[in-house]
Parts: sequence; structure tokens; C-alpha cells
Amino acid sequence: MKKTAQFKEILKSNQLEYLMEAHNGLSAIIVEETGFKGIWASGLSISAALGVRDNNEASWTQVLEVVEFMSDATSIPILLDGDTGYGNFNNMRRLVRKLEQRGAAAVCIEDKIFPKTNSFINGEKQALADMDEFVGKIKAAKDAQNDPDFSLIARLEAFISGWGIDEMMRRANAYYEAGADALLIHSKKSTPEQVLAFAENWNRPCPLVIVPTMYYSTPTEVFSKAGISTIIWANHNVRSSITAMQKTCRQIFEEQSLLNVEDKIVSVRDIFRLQKSDELAQAEERYLPKSNDRYGCIILAASQGVALGTITKDKPKTMIPISGTPILHKLIAQLRQTHIKDITVVRGYRKEEVFAPGVSFIDNDEYQATGELTSLSKAMDVKSGGLIIAFGDILFRKYILFDLLNNENDISIVVDAAWQDREYLPHDYADYVTTSKPYSLEYSEEQVFLTRMHPDIPSDKIHGEWIGLMKTTSKGTEIIKSTVNDLKNKSSFSQLRFKDLFQEVLNQGYEIHVTYITGHWLDVDNLKDLERAQEF
Repeated sequence: MKKTAQFKEILKSNQLEYLMEAHNGLSAIIVEETGFKGIWASGLSISAALGVRDNNEASWTQVLEVVEFMSDATSIPILLDGDTGYGNFNNMRRLVRKLEQRGAAAVCIEDKIFPKTNSFINGEKQALADMDEFVGKIKAAKDAQNDPDFSLIARLEAFISGWGIDEMMRRANAYYEAGADALLIHSKKSTPEQVLAFAENWNRPCPLVIVPTMYYSTPTEVFSKAGISTIIWANHNVRSSITAMQKTCRQIFEEQSLLNVEDKIVSVRDIFRLQKSDELAQAEERYLPKSNDRYGCIILAASQGVALGTITKDKPKTMIPISGTPILHKLIAQLRQTHIKDITVVRGYRKEEVFAPGVSFIDNDEYQATGELTSLSKAMDVKSGGLIIAFGDILFRKYILFDLLNNENDISIVVDAAWQDREYLPHDYADYVTTSKPYSLEYSEEQVFLTRMHPDIPSDKIHGEWIGLMKTTSKGTEIIKSTVNDLKNKSSFSQLRFKDLFQEVLNQGYEIHVTYITGHWLDVDNLKDLERAQEF
């Protein structure tokens, strides 16, 4: 159904309907996604978003440009707050034609003098338009429309200007006779007495619209019983966005850090979703040359987690819930935020308990007698192209994965330079590393590379701890795969770990790039880790 017809159905509905304010394409998308049937393109909100006053300081062509973005981004009808029509009857005719071209479904005009002033700023001092002149403007608008379903709503400002119900009724009848499709009854009182009195006296077959910003505490059932057609929530998106932005700006300014903000706001990925980036990705699949260096993922999740005691009696540690969600599921969700969909999980202990939608599984049934490289080798046999390789018991902030994917080195590992801040138990195993350059707060373009990984590196030689997360390009994957195959010839292969793999890669003359972090991750090896993870 075309948008203009959708809007007509809202006006003629036998139940109370609602329009929600939006002021740009993004807020319009959110309004539709929430479930509202229609959008109020608020003049106040659009002006505020543009940083100007609600006094016709934004030209009508600038407002139209905003409306066009809103219309292109949504499939529900838009009612534009058209102020006074931006001029006389001739401006009104052109406005209607342009709104139809831009995909708007309706326009609301108010019977005040151009240029307008917001109704809540000294409203009683604002002069009303000449009634006959405004009637001519309505007639001109209706004559100019090409789509018979395009709607015009006449907004009556007599209550705002201090007039009584008699003047309201006189003007309302004239506007209805001129062809208005609905009337917006405006009031700035904190109670709905004026709009309810008007509704009680109104006996014409013309829908009534209200904006209960000032009398917001009135239950909507009151308006439904009074015969009101439509309620407009007029400016609450722009107001709430201001509150949120002020809070975020203040916190970042005071703390000079994003650490306590980043995880409390929507992700950049959420913005991409609202922008329908998936559609672009699908279009790229169809129209652009295919890339051979896409990233898949191997998650090594075969171990039981003995140090966790009875918690892992019936399930492996990768399935332990953290705030209600298994570790594995949290890890998979982070990978999918970066468009990594080809995920393989290597299972072992209680493999029947390891599940996740949309991933493939490989089983290491010898998990009790084998080390990490055995599990890795089983998955590497079926993988090619770029890879993310991760332990199945780690949690980390989302920026870590983004940074890892953004570097171009063939083999990259993530190293925590703040390893001394972690609390280790006597039986804990740690992949300590020495690198070509210790971590420094001073910015440098010099890249850092692994020189050694081992749990027994002297503390004064430790530059960090590998967190169990790495990335390989297509070339890097082939290097790792070839090295694993070489190591299979050793009788001790079943007991080998990543430290042995990385050492062999270095022995063959390849580089392993280091991406430094300072905390912001943990692995769930023991009960203390599990306790900390609940707050992660």
C-alpha cells in the first residue's frame, strides 16, 4: 500500500493511532523498527538537529531534504510539520507538489503568521493568520496535490494565542469546509480540558489530532473515549538524544577515556545494521569481484576445565554461562559482529553438550591425551583462506578483535602487556612472550614481532602474555597448516602446544606480528576467573 493510503487509514482508523517524532533518516528508521505506523517530521526537532531556532530559520528546501532522507529510509508514512506553509497560497502549492515528489504522505500547517515562532514561546502574543487567507491556503494545497490520498491537516492555534472555544469552532468549521483532511487541536495547558471540550463540541466527520506534550500525564484512554483519531508524540526522540549525548560527552570529557562508555552505548555494528549495511554487502556479493581472503574461524573448545571443579562435571567450560550466556555463544556473537560466519568449533569433553546455531563442529575424541595442536590440526585440514583462531574459554572487549582484523600481517597474535595485573593460581598455565620491542605508551609506527613464547620465561624478560587469539591471512594460514603438518612427524606431536608451533614458525624464518593490549580480556581457567567473568 502506498504511503499516502497508509496515512489515510491511520486517520480513519476506528481506534486511537499514534505518530512518533523523527528528525532525520536514522531516527525515522528507529521509529519504524519500533513498530509505529507513522512518523511525525517535527519542525522543532528538525530545526534543533540542524542547530537553528524553530522560527523558519531552516528554509523549506532544507527541511524537504531532511524529509527525503527520512522517506527513503522507511516504508511507513511521514506527516511533515509544515509550519505555516512557508509563505502564501503559492508557496503552499509548491510545497505540496514537492512533498509528493519526496515521498511524504501528508503535511500539517498552522494558522499563524509566517515566519512562525514555536507555539510554546510566548504563544499568547503570537498573532493568528487571517482565517480567510488560511482557508485559501488550504484550498490551494488540495488543488495542487496529484495523489488523491495525500492529506492536509489544519492545525488550530487559537487556544495557544489565548482565544476561547468559539473562535476555535469558527475556524475549525471553515478549515473543514475548505477541504482539510483532519484538524490538529493544539493546547499548551497542563490538563487536556481545552482539547476535550473541543472534541465534545465537534460534530463533523473530520478526524481530530492532538499533541499531548504539555498534558502528558493524561491516560490515553481518555482521548480514545473522546473520539480523538491520532496522537502525536511530538519531540521526544530529539529530547532523549540530547540527554544521552550530553551524558556521554560529559563522561568522556571528564575521564579522558572511552573505557567506561564504549560498552554502554550501541556498537558501531548497530549503526551499520540501521543503515542496512547488510543489503550493501549482499549487493557487493552480486556486483563486485569475489575476494579470496575472507576470514573464517576455528574455536578450540575440547578441554574440560578441571580447575573449575564440579562446575564442569556435566559440561565443558566453554558452555559455562556468563550472565546467562555460555562463553562459546558470547565468543561467536563477537565474531559475527565482524561478519565472520564460517565458524568451526573443535569439541572434546562432553561434546554432546557443546552446541551453537549456525556453526560446524569437529570432534577431538582423544582430547584427554592430546594437546592444543592436535585439536588445531583436525580443524586446519578443512580450512583455507584467512582465519581467526581462538581458545574457547576467552572473553575480550570487542575492539580487540577489530584491531586484530585491521592489521595486514600474515600471522598476528594478541598479547596482553599488562600481564602482571592478572592474578594467577599455582596450577595456571600462561603463554608468556618476549617480543622485539616491549609495550610503550609512546606512539610508534614500528611493528612488534614475537621472539619467544614459553611459560617459564624469567619475569624480567616477559613482555606480555598471549591471550589465545590470533589471525592469519590466506598466506599465513598456509604457513600454519604446513608447519603443523611438519610437526606431526614428531613423536611428541600429541603433547605439543602453541608455543611449539610458534617456535617452529619462527625457526622457518617467518614473522609473527604482535598486537599489544593492556587488559580488557580474561580466560576462564578457575573459580576466581569465573567470578570475575560475571562482570565482564
